[in-house]
Amino acid sequence: MILSRYERMIAKRYLLPGKGEGFIFLVAGISLVAVMLGVAALIIVMSVMNGFRAELFDKIVGLNGHAVVQGYGGRLPDWKAVLKEAKATPGVTSATPLIEQPLLGSFQGRVEAVLVRGMTVNDIRNNATLKAKVIAGSLSTLTANGDKVAIGSRLAENLGIQLGDSITIINPAGRSTPFGTVPRQVSYQVAAIFEVGIYDYDKAFVVMPMEDAQTLLLLGDVVGMIEVETVNADKVAAILEPLAGKVAGRATVTDWRQMNASLFEALAVERVAMFVVLSIIVLVAVFNILSSLIMLVRAKTRDIAILRTMGASRVGLVKIFMTVGVTIGTLGMAAGMVLGFTFLFFRQSVVNAIQFLTGQNLWDPSIRFLTELPAKPDPVEIAIICLMALIFSFLATLYPAFKAANTDPVQVLRYE
Repeated sequence: MILSRYERMIAKRYLLPGKGEGFIFLVAGISLVAVMLGVAALIIVMSVMNGFRAELFDKIVGLNGHAVVQGYGGRLPDWKAVLKEAKATPGVTSATPLIEQPLLGSFQGRVEAVLVRGMTVNDIRNNATLKAKVIAGSLSTLTANGDKVAIGSRLAENLGIQLGDSITIINPAGRSTPFGTVPRQVSYQVAAIFEVGIYDYDKAFVVMPMEDAQTLLLLGDVVGMIEVETVNADKVAAILEPLAGKVAGRATVTDWRQMNASLFEALAVERVAMFVVLSIIVLVAVFNILSSLIMLVRAKTRDIAILRTMGASRVGLVKIFMTVGVTIGTLGMAAGMVLGFTFLFFRQSVVNAIQFLTGQNLWDPSIRFLTELPAKPDPVEIAIICLMALIFSFLATLYPAFKAANTDPVQVLRYE
């Protein structure tokens, strides 16, 4: 929208408070602040929601792969043949044998439910998620039949275990004796402690070499599943469709969406709902712009009539008042972006400060899944939010701008 010199001058004068127009300026200022808060809230919430999904996806998939080929009854006897078929499937980047079994862990009288995860020594050492999250010890000390394990930080905290201590893993399905089934208890030295960042994993996972897991669970040369990673996690179902046909009757193929369907669907629904609800804040702010412009038009009726008699066109008056309203919306949008990005940068410090002041635990990992507040700003989403704020601001200027343009100077100045 190109303005002439006099149109720019008048628009600038109308943006600044005139004599006796403090209330109009106050309403315009409130409109600007409201747009700022609405845009900031949208950017913060949508970035946090994106961060939630990205963090959960990276950590869940980082430990569980894109899909698993699981044998019936938790046993996959011919796992070597299935492993070969999985690696030969186009689009599959890696396939690794895996054992997972819920058991009990004990240390000095304390007992916690644990999830024993048996992996090959090479897979343990090269797992990017585990390797990057070790906070004590080293994964390189884990060896086959070495009776050493790595455990989650929350599990270590709950049991009071430190690096070098021995954790006892209890397998209720032990050996049968004349006196009944005797639970199998094996002690393992804690060689590493990791903190993935997902509470449910950190409080239960016990990672050990495959051979130790097979011995503990009395499996022999059997695994529970084959973990598969593909070139594209979003197309995992189509990529693994041929493999699912080959293993039908022996095993089932379950991808990451099916394993975590309720969680990711809930996040998707909540994300849409939050966007709609917070957009209403911006809409309310835009109504403030509308009301402030209507008040400005009423206050400037005589000025508008004089401008019309001096030759100002209707189009020029429309552009003047549109410029005033859009400028308020644009400034609010820009301030909202600055406020939003500032909050995101200091988000964890803000959460910690509020927790300190209120004495309340606002970020309980047992409820939130993650140990820290995540954020992942999406440039496209932020552009849509800003564009939405500008469009709403533009639409809010239409009625008062055309109202000003249709002012009849004869009627206004009749008794002047």
